[in-house]
Amino acid sequence: MSISNSISRLTDYYRRHGLAATIRRTRLAGERLLFAGRMVVLYCDLDKRRLPPVNVPKAMRVERLQALAELSAEHLQAMTSFWNPKLANRNIRERFEKRASLWLVECEEQLAGYGWTLQGKTIAPYYFPLGQDDVQLFDFYVFPRFRGRAIHWLLTSHILHTLAAEGRSRAFADTGEWNQAQRASFTMTPFRFLGYVRTYNVFGQILNRWVASGPVDRELKGTARNDRTMKVLRSNE
Repeated sequence: MSISNSISRLTDYYRRHGLAATIRRTRLAGERLLFAGRMVVLYCDLDKRRLPPVNVPKAMRVERLQALAELSAEHLQAMTSFWNPKLANRNIRERFEKRASLWLVECEEQLAGYGWTLQGKTIAPYYFPLGQDDVQLFDFYVFPRFRGRAIHWLLTSHILHTLAAEGRSRAFADTGEWNQAQRASFTMTPFRFLGYVRTYNVFGQILNRWVASGPVDRELKGTARNDRTMKVLRSNE
């Protein structure tokens, strides 16, 4: 994220929440950067024989959009109202222009969360180049009132199965080392740990420092992932 975008987001947060909350937010961001600032990078081989279909509960629906015109005004408002609307709208427009797909998940006819995918390239400078049939999963979000219902797992697993059925080769995703909730969700998906990476911006040059192993390697084995997740999903059927 550019410095100007960071400043814009911070300014918008201050306008919405006040000085005290902004100070706490800034302190938390600094602690994450210093003590848990690495990214956890994951991969998934998209073999449809090993990725069975995901049974979406009756109360939920997953939809794939490939153009801004397909996004309803109601959903656009929901996606842009909780942080800087100007930046959010610009990001959405630019992603569709780059041929990214937006995946929406609804629960009880309300937008519960969303995520993005992009094939053959990445939305921003990445840790390595992607192949033509590789896909990046990025910028997933579950709205607070729907958290705790395995929404991230459901959406991620549905996307992986769809991509495998389309003949894609491999999917990549990453999440912040500090993001315990999303890391826990990834343990329930077919994703596997690839490595930790810390990124440095030196005079406009992006430098990556890799760590090939760590505690996440043990966390992301995916043991008993279906049993744990389906208990949550059945409660929403």
